[in-house]
Parts: sequence; structure tokens; C-alpha cells
Amino acid sequence: MAYVNMYGVLATLENLCDIDDQAKDILKSLKKDVALCFDVAGGPCCTLHFSKSGCKMTEGAAGCTCKMNFASPEKFNALIDDSKPGMPSKGIVQVLSFLLGPFTKLTNRLTELLMPSEDALKDRAFFEESTVLTFYTIAGAISALANHDSVSKFTASYTVDGVVSMGIKDAAYAAIIVKDHKFKTVKEKPQNPRAVMEFASIDLAHGLFNGTVSTIAELCSGNIYMSGMISMVDNLNRILDRVAAYLG
Repeated sequence: MAYVNMYGVLATLENLCDIDDQAKDILKSLKKDVALCFDVAGGPCCTLHFSKSGCKMTEGAAGCTCKMNFASPEKFNALIDDSKPGMPSKGIVQVLSFLLGPFTKLTNRLTELLMPSEDALKDRAFFEESTVLTFYTIAGAISALANHDSVSKFTASYTVDGVVSMGIKDAAYAAIIVKDHKFKTVKEKPQNPRAVMEFASIDLAHGLFNGTVSTIAELCSGNIYMSGMISMVDNLNRILDRVAAYLG
């Protein structure tokens, strides 16, 4: 779960800061750039780089201006679930002021979009943004589970090398890169994928993510497009089932 929270949920701050007006306004208030590292004992270690122009996540602690350590994956998950911070170990003043200010505002906005109310979804712009951000969260979680969840690792062990293009037509795309049974998510449309899985619309993607439409029926209707090395798509869908178990 810690890997899903890092590479799925927190990594979606990149996309939030890229497309959401409220997030952009929050970043404009930054007096200087902040690179916040979350270092989880027995789990992931990544740094979120925030500037007025956006957010970017990188592996490891390199370049961080402030750092927060977590004694266990459970402690890190408590940050996501209950807003319980870890132990600041670098840039203590900066990490506390940023965490309690802009970071909390950004994560609260992300929560609004990833866990929306029915009333909020009635607004079309909100609906579309919520669905797109959910897509990116799922895309990141796929690789997190393929590399760390025992069931998903078994599926990954049978997945051939190559790139799967996963997307919502004309709205959002991600490349799932497979090399030696390790997965990596890159949030852009690949040029020469070995396999493709694409949803016909944002409305269809929303229904699939929330389990309100039938995957088989939409496949038969041609609303879910698949091509190339279909075994890669089959394995991706098996991992997607695990993503639903973690994020559901």
C-alpha cells in the first residue's frame, strides 16, 4: 500500500498541478522552490519538487531541500489516510511550514477530485478532471503493484518486454514500460507501443473505474480498443484488478 500511495496517489500531484487551476494558484504563493523527500523505512523513497511552474516526482532523496522519515510503511500510509506526518530530518522549519500550508492544500484538493461527492460530479469540468486524475493514479499504481505486490509480481513474471499504451481517447495517456518483468509508468503517450488499450471516452473510463459499466459489454461494443501483443493487455488487466482492491 505504501508503494501505491507513493507512485499512485502522491505522484498524481504532478498532474494535479499541471491541469487544476486551484493547484496552480497554490503554487503561485510559493516564495521559493521546495523539494520534499518522503523516505519510508522498508518502503519507497521519493522526492516531490514543487515550484511556481508545477510539480515533479523523482526517485530517491537527491536534490531535496527538506526531508521526512517514516519508521515503517504503516507510518507513511497514516500520512495519506490520517494526515499524520513523519519525522522531519532535514530542513525542519521548511518541511513543517510547507507540509502544514501548501502541501496540505494541494493534497486536500487532490482528495476532493479522487474521492468526489455525487454533487461535485454534476459539474462537467470537475467530472472530467476527476476522471483524468483517477486514470493517472491507476496508471502509477499498476507499476507499483507489478513491482511489489506478490500477486501482481506473479503476473509481471509472465509479461514480455515492451511498452503498453494505456489511455482515454483524446484526454489522457500513459506508457507502461516493461523490462525484465519490472514495470515503469511514464505519463505520456508512447510513440511505438507493443500493445494498446484505449477507452473511447471520459464517460466510459469513469464508468469502468467505478464499476458501473460492464467491461465485457464495452469490449464487445468496440468502446475499449485493444491491439498488438494482447497477452500484455491481459496481464495489465489482471494487475488492474489488484489496483481496484487497493484503491477501492
